[in-house]
Amino acid sequence: MEENVIPHDFSVGRKEREALKGHSSFLLWFTGLSGSGKSTIANAVEKALVEKGIHTYALDGDNVRKGLNNNLSFSPEDRSENIRRIAEVAHLMVDAGLVVLAAFVSPYKVDRENIREILGADNYIEIFVNTPVEECERRDVKGLYAKARSGEIKNFTGINAPYEAPEQPDIEIDTTEQSVGEAVEVVLTYIENKLKQ
Repeated sequence: MEENVIPHDFSVGRKEREALKGHSSFLLWFTGLSGSGKSTIANAVEKALVEKGIHTYALDGDNVRKGLNNNLSFSPEDRSENIRRIAEVAHLMVDAGLVVLAAFVSPYKVDRENIREILGADNYIEIFVNTPVEECERRDVKGLYAKARSGEIKNFTGINAPYEAPEQPDIEIDTTEQSVGEAVEVVLTYIENKLKQ
């Protein structure tokens, strides 16, 4: 089957799309426990980028699972497939010339390495939102930790499923010590030169 899939060679490519937008494209991948602040920080970074005239798109766990990945469970195998599909979508969006912001628990190291392989190391920036599970559970914004503790949710990362923390993330943010605004500045400073063509 695969031998019959032959990609078409289009005249317009990523370089032309980046030139049209006036900046480089890449993926910002926010990983961390549920309630760590991933989506909040990604949203604030995207807002700051848009204010600078940068073309962006944000992908978030709950949004993607309601559509593209609504047939997947939270088993380890389906979690990996969830991340693989998101990485492929992000790859297309980076090719379209966008700065993509993805906020996903993505608990397994092997899956995050797979994202890096799909996108290419130069196109992947790993941001570890390193908020301790105790703080995430104290916040429990969506009430998920309480449900996991009571047995209503199985395979919940940090409670009854593992989270393999990044060992060498490009950026690490501790939301118990840094405000959202400070986190945004850290990310913007890191990518400032990368945005230039």
